[in-house]
Amino acid sequence: MTTAPHELDAIVRRAADAAPLWRRSAATDRAAWLRAAADALDAHVDELVAIADEETRLGTPRLTGEVARTSGQLRLFATVVEEGSYLELTIDEADATASPPRPELRRMLTALGPVAVFSASNFPFAFSVAGGDTASALAAGNPVVVKAHSGHPRLSVRTAEIVSAALVAAGAPEGSLALVEGREAGNALVQHPLITAAGFTGSVAGGRALFDLASGRPDPIPFYGELGSINPVVVTSGAAAERGAALATGLVGSFTLGVGQFCTKPGVVFFPAGSGFDEAVAAAVPTASGGPLLTDRITDAFPEGLAHLEGDASVSVVATGTEVAGVRPVALRTDAVAVTERPETLFEECFGPVTLLVEYSSDEELHAALRAVPGSLTATLHSESGEEVAEVLELLQARAGRVLFAGWPTGVAVTWSQQHGGPWPATTSLHTSVGASAIRRFLRPLAFQDAPQELLPDALRDEALAVLPHRRNGVLVVP
Repeated sequence: MTTAPHELDAIVRRAADAAPLWRRSAATDRAAWLRAAADALDAHVDELVAIADEETRLGTPRLTGEVARTSGQLRLFATVVEEGSYLELTIDEADATASPPRPELRRMLTALGPVAVFSASNFPFAFSVAGGDTASALAAGNPVVVKAHSGHPRLSVRTAEIVSAALVAAGAPEGSLALVEGREAGNALVQHPLITAAGFTGSVAGGRALFDLASGRPDPIPFYGELGSINPVVVTSGAAAERGAALATGLVGSFTLGVGQFCTKPGVVFFPAGSGFDEAVAAAVPTASGGPLLTDRITDAFPEGLAHLEGDASVSVVATGTEVAGVRPVALRTDAVAVTERPETLFEECFGPVTLLVEYSSDEELHAALRAVPGSLTATLHSESGEEVAEVLELLQARAGRVLFAGWPTGVAVTWSQQHGGPWPATTSLHTSVGASAIRRFLRPLAFQDAPQELLPDALRDEALAVLPHRRNGVLVVP
């Protein structure tokens, strides 16, 4: 189903009508609206999970947990709104003795207006209709128009119905959350003159196409896309010797989690020559099983991606797991010289249960290969105390938004300090799409000079500043 142009226009215009009410809403009201949406999702969890399982085949346990994560995100952002530091309230008092004389300036972050959100395939709740992009955009004070993902259309419709009704019942204006369907509608949505920003999670090709549309508008808008990520892992000689078997087991569990369809899947793993790490992985992989992939498009693309990697002369198969629904986990192997020479081939993301082991024979080989790694959401370093890893760590920091020193990157905690974003092509920006700071994407700075108290936004008035964190004359004030 595709939303017709006149229907899309009406939907966006209703969102635009709701935008001033969202922007001016009191923190207590906005937080209550977000909590009402979270409560509605939890109240309908059984119904929603049943639909999601029919459309995505992800299973009831995984999907039930994802609903809890989604409602939890909404409640986190309710807390962010109430706490108030996200507004970055800043006051410089007038000073007639300054040279030149200084006026009073009061600065804050304020909502943009209607935001477009594009649902993801691999997280039908947490990165979809009521997911992190929607939660952070609403928390910032913006109505949201969601483009449904074709992989779970019925779930998208029902989720939008439930959340939209809950928002309005809690006192939010009509037009706070709406849904459009179809690729043409998605293209039109990001180009609609009343849309002020867009959030996207998906493929590099799809995200780049929408990014170009957003940038090519007469009035370009920010496009926050989470695209491809290979999430490099480095295993040092010390780590391989001390805990190689445990690391191999952890790697297999991580790259096959969710049938390899997590955006943080460890797709490339560097290991030292002669360490036996590849043999430990070969022993662990056969215990892993495949499973149905999310959509027909992803199912068709997985063997094509494998063939692309295996077509390189340097690549060999380390081990395979048990085939389920036509999908078999695979660990491949190559070397650091090959990936340095052909990164465009060997560092291309393959969405599904596959990882590429890269053998390095020296620090120089490892460093050269890491310089060729494209931007990623995560990077992981497994090393032992006393090993010299400063250069490796520097290279990993330059290529990822989150660096791990223990465990594996699959699984992203929804917290105040989380960073889920990285250099291109992981994202189109340096912002995060998970955690409290995700709200920053859908805000813009606004300053008021010598404004009368009664004409200031509520948050910048003296009464509000008595209880909200702010910076005054350069000094941080926490009431």
